[in-house]
Amino acid sequence: MNQDVFAGRWKQLRGQAKEWWGQVTDDELDQIEGQRDKLAGLLQVKYGYTKEQAEQEIDRRIDRAA
Repeated sequence: MNQDVFAGRWKQLRGQAKEWWGQVTDDELDQIEGQRDKLAGLLQVKYGYTKEQAEQEIDRRIDRAA
């Protein structure tokens, strides 16, 4: 999913993101502002993922939500 599509769907995905990644706070989700790279970076910090793992996790979750 490219950045434009991700940003467009962010409001829908935001609520699910809280369920998927419980360590991420509401304030952090607000700061992401629909930017996929920010979400990937946050997942790296919170869960110790590599950049590639974070991207794969985002893709996996979003594909299931579609």
